[in-house]
Amino acid sequence: MIKVAVTTKLALQFVAATGLFMLPALSFAGNVFVSGHDPDFHAQSGNTVGAQHIIQDSLTFARNGNTAPILFLESNTSNLSLGDHLDSVIGLQNSGYTAGTTPGNHYVEVNAATFATTNLSLYSALLIPSDHGGTLTGADLQALNARSADILAYVNSGGGLVAFAEDGNHTRAPTGPQPAVFGFLPFLVTSTALSEAENGNTLTPFGSSLGLLTSDINGNFSHNVFTATGGMTVVDRDSSNQILSLAFSGELTAGGVVGGGSVPEPASLLLFGSGLAGLGLLRWRNHR
Repeated sequence: MIKVAVTTKLALQFVAATGLFMLPALSFAGNVFVSGHDPDFHAQSGNTVGAQHIIQDSLTFARNGNTAPILFLESNTSNLSLGDHLDSVIGLQNSGYTAGTTPGNHYVEVNAATFATTNLSLYSALLIPSDHGGTLTGADLQALNARSADILAYVNSGGGLVAFAEDGNHTRAPTGPQPAVFGFLPFLVTSTALSEAENGNTLTPFGSSLGLLTSDINGNFSHNVFTATGGMTVVDRDSSNQILSLAFSGELTAGGVVGGGSVPEPASLLLFGSGLAGLGLLRWRNHR
């Protein structure tokens, strides 16, 4: 009994000394990546290699090892008549993804009507194309916003989400008011339309950890910025230091990130790992 008490005391002292009680809780919910870039367009025109890397790296992050197909939303290609849009499906295909329902780099395409009743849990990630450059329509955005609660629940159950540029200029609703851009993630009301050439954009250390290169986020155009993070982590910024992309691992609510945290910093992860190792060592010593 004395031995157990001493072990417990030593363990608690170690935890207190290393500050483990001060670490944010590590979440194992879903992964989200949102961006003002429209790589679904530029995977076909411009800096195609960089745009394809954005698609690949954002989906790899969002899927987090899940090999189930990606759910891709596209009702029609009516945006193409505007003259500055390309079919987002082709951008996805150019990035190495093919239509299919089996595990791997496959996607299943649905329209707005079908999306209303789609079982999200069958997919590794929800991919939402851009509305400026890609083929996201007002009907698509209405369908997404109508399922905001379902999308948050899906992410909080381990699902992934990737959403590209939304400036609202090219997503006029077929009926009713103009849908809110990124309305399916209500805390991203801080999105602001801004079309600008990608020159001088910079990656954060977290953005680099996703596999992105500075050359991937420059050389094309972007169409919105974020003026607040909602607790998410900044991936990259434009030449004026405005936020271009955000990402997050963990739990979300309509008001933002649970606990106000996001992806743990490498130092915190190292400290956490050291703490676990230290506790394991204490336990081993007292079982000798």
